[in-house]
Amino acid sequence: MTKTIDYFFGVGSPWAFIGFDAFLELAKRFDVEIKPHVIPLIEENGAVYSRNRPDARRAYWTKDLKRWAALRGKVLNFDNRAALSDPTPAGFLIIAAALKGADWASLALALQDAFWSEGRDIGDPAVHIAIADSVGLNGRELAEQSLASDVKAQWAANYHIAKDAGVFGLPTFRYEGELYWGQDSLPFLERHLNGEQLVA
Repeated sequence: MTKTIDYFFGVGSPWAFIGFDAFLELAKRFDVEIKPHVIPLIEENGAVYSRNRPDARRAYWTKDLKRWAALRGKVLNFDNRAALSDPTPAGFLIIAAALKGADWASLALALQDAFWSEGRDIGDPAVHIAIADSVGLNGRELAEQSLASDVKAQWAANYHIAKDAGVFGLPTFRYEGELYWGQDSLPFLERHLNGEQLVA
């Protein structure tokens, strides 16, 4: 039986961006199927957006992001972030790709890199269409599909699945009913995949 990991993430999460390559490598090594769930943070379950945190915690959060980015070989660009539009439409593009069985992971990687490393406005349809084209997908067709009712329904379903599972922050990985929050939890997920489930 194929092992499956539910992967709860968002394009706008820098932590999801930092840990995505490592997660994909882990899934490939254990021959695991990834079921993507693109979602926002779930405030009802206790998530707190960085903009709503005290200055001291936000400053530490930024420094910790930079440390992890360096460790993972990623580049984070915080310049002019306020000028960028909402990346949620890019998330809908990923959902549309997943629903049609296309390479959603390559698309997600490219969108995250454009947003977090290059500071590109992936909320702009022209930008995310071009990014989809760059990974071998039909960007315009995908953008049209991302506006369809089945994509919106999947977005809503993803949210409710995550909320009911107890997910709050991004990324979160669910394997055999166990949640692992944060890309820094990948070592625990790896041990679980290897048959060693750690119980707190």
